[in-house]
Amino acid sequence: MDITGSTTGQLLKAMQSGSVSAVDVTQAYLDEISADGETIGAFLTVNSEGALAVATEVDRKRSRGEPLGRLAGLPVAVKDNICTKGLATTCASRMLENFVPPYDAHVTTQLLNADAVIIGKANLDEFAMGSSTENSALKVTRNPWDTDCTPGGSSGGSAAAVAARLAPLGVGSDTGGSIRQPASFCGVVGLKPTYGRVSRYGLIAFASSLDQIGSFATDVTGAALLLETLAGHDNRDSTSVDRPVPNYSATLEQPLTGLRVGVVSEFFGEGIDADVDTSVKAAIDVYRSLGAEVSEVSLPHTKYAVATYYLIACSEASSNLARYDGVHYGHRAEQFENMIDMYAASRAEGFGAEVKRRIMLGVFALSEGYSDQYYLKSLKVRRLIRNDFDLVFENVDVLAGPTCPTPAFRIGELVDDPLKMYLSDICTISANLAGIPGVSIPAGFSSDGLPIGMQLLAAPFEEETLLRAARMYERETDWHRKRPSLG
Repeated sequence: MDITGSTTGQLLKAMQSGSVSAVDVTQAYLDEISADGETIGAFLTVNSEGALAVATEVDRKRSRGEPLGRLAGLPVAVKDNICTKGLATTCASRMLENFVPPYDAHVTTQLLNADAVIIGKANLDEFAMGSSTENSALKVTRNPWDTDCTPGGSSGGSAAAVAARLAPLGVGSDTGGSIRQPASFCGVVGLKPTYGRVSRYGLIAFASSLDQIGSFATDVTGAALLLETLAGHDNRDSTSVDRPVPNYSATLEQPLTGLRVGVVSEFFGEGIDADVDTSVKAAIDVYRSLGAEVSEVSLPHTKYAVATYYLIACSEASSNLARYDGVHYGHRAEQFENMIDMYAASRAEGFGAEVKRRIMLGVFALSEGYSDQYYLKSLKVRRLIRNDFDLVFENVDVLAGPTCPTPAFRIGELVDDPLKMYLSDICTISANLAGIPGVSIPAGFSSDGLPIGMQLLAAPFEEETLLRAARMYERETDWHRKRPSLG
């Protein structure tokens, strides 16, 4: 059996039948990680000993006929801004380079309760601030399809790990597209749930009203299975919504009768790469061929989304990151003259350039005399963006468009042009501002052989509809079966 070439469903069946063990599966992926070395560089920490210990326990339970969780024996790459007790959680920052959490995040507990194997902590843009994983202070992660290109960000490590078959599943966080954009760049499925569907307890905060944890997989089935595990109410997170979690896997193979697909006109046009335009429109034609009703719709306030997002996100970041002062935990400068100098020196040394840029933007937007002009106005525009979605979803079931305006760009290409980098999230940001679920699914390749993703969006808590619609397309195509050649 080609373990690392198998889907999550195939791996689960093989382990249940006894043809392979959880230890076999875990060791196969650890061998792939070892063979990769730093070609891809997806992981900041590889949890070899801990992963094999959990896999051994899963095999022991199975041999005794004891109950097992839904992910029993499946390795998972966890983004390194999610707390894992006893395992370093760095946020890819010098500020937290030596931080080992004394507790697990809610989603970490959910994974362990499901008998998943946490195989390692995946690289990211520092504090999840970026769209290329180039802002990591600790290492560079490369795109498995072309190692001269970025894997996207900020969850680039998780996406690259799944694409390179270094793990069958990945967990990431999405604040403005940080799951969907790297999923598009790496040719995998990336799902951002509705805000509040998954607890943020133990997720190191970037922008608290936008952050949401979600899943990566090679196919929609894997993403659905992982969401079932992560989702659910948690009273430690005041924004966690107390409502039942559907059995997404049970209905996944049921096509949606009378599906209404809205094509967002604002997601096409100036700035959209020709290959992306062609591939996504061809993908939408697949829905037409399946009998879906396809119509063009408008989200008129989309043009304000990038500005609105960066005002809100940076404002919240400046507040959330104030805790890293060199006193409580994290990096402390060795040379300073007084307490104020210690704060300044510690933060100057511990934070990278992009994090500093966003903190300063946020401090300015919240400063006296400017907060009404910038921050409060951005909250009002956010409401208008949500209203656009509410109106559109009265007439359609899902929205479709490109996940990103371009395929993956080269490492270093946009690093000195932050505005252009910010615009790479133009198609994904609105969903975070509105709090709605979205998924990126493989939908083709560019003329250079780079993956292209199609984004589907649905109304709040309509993940079941979203996943069924994604699976309808996936059944008709084989883009998700393609694997990068890593030599």
